[in-house]
Amino acid sequence: MDNLFLPRLARIALVRDETPDTKTFGLRFRDPVDQRDFRFLPGQFLELSVFGFGEAPFCFASSPTRPELVEVTVRRTGQLTDALHTLGPGDEVGLRGPCGNGFDLPSAQGKDLLFIGGGIGLPPLRGLIWNVLDERERFGRVTIMYGAKTPADLVYKDELQEWAARGDVELLVTVDRSNNGWTGNVGMVPTLFDKTELRPKTTLSYVCGPPVMIKFVVQDLLMRGFADDAIISTLERMMQCGVGKCNHCAIGHRYVCRDGPVFTFRQIKELVE
Repeated sequence: MDNLFLPRLARIALVRDETPDTKTFGLRFRDPVDQRDFRFLPGQFLELSVFGFGEAPFCFASSPTRPELVEVTVRRTGQLTDALHTLGPGDEVGLRGPCGNGFDLPSAQGKDLLFIGGGIGLPPLRGLIWNVLDERERFGRVTIMYGAKTPADLVYKDELQEWAARGDVELLVTVDRSNNGWTGNVGMVPTLFDKTELRPKTTLSYVCGPPVMIKFVVQDLLMRGFADDAIISTLERMMQCGVGKCNHCAIGHRYVCRDGPVFTFRQIKELVE
């Protein structure tokens, strides 16, 4: 896209309810040339406009290996997301981007991969996971850990079952609070670490979720021998313009929207020091 400040029109092609307050939207550009030429990396984000309500940043929840639709998963948290949740197939929104950096998949080739998601933090990992699974022969062992508050809060339930049924993926799921029908693990995400074999010397870990979850997950990974550069996460900090001009997301000399949102834990430590 030549002008990153100019949204391109897209139509909603798919709406899928994930939880009572979260939906996945599949988007297709109105201009077939835009759809054909659009490129992004897992971990990048786009700015989505709901006309009359403004725009907000959302990570890509889909994989570039599956270009038929651009997907975002959105939880209702305010006026704009409330308005987006009222839209359906055929309605139009504006898209600009892609913005930011992305996950460095070439450097992950041949390594074991550990994906750790919490709550609405699974969407940025979903695109990366599908990218890896669509090129499965390029990577080593793949382990996915996911946690949510309750079973009803789990997103991508059908895909969780699909991943669990694969012979080349290990999936571990937990909830903070169970109900009578839940037979899986109950506890915070770090309680899953002792249920599998972790190989910190050969594994890259990708961590996305609420800040408090990331804090305790990273602490546990470090204690288990993971290097700072082997822990990769995404930051969310008041991103607005998406191109490093408005200063809303600045941390020191870095802009989360331009230099991130993907950072290694080593880089994150340098940001806050």
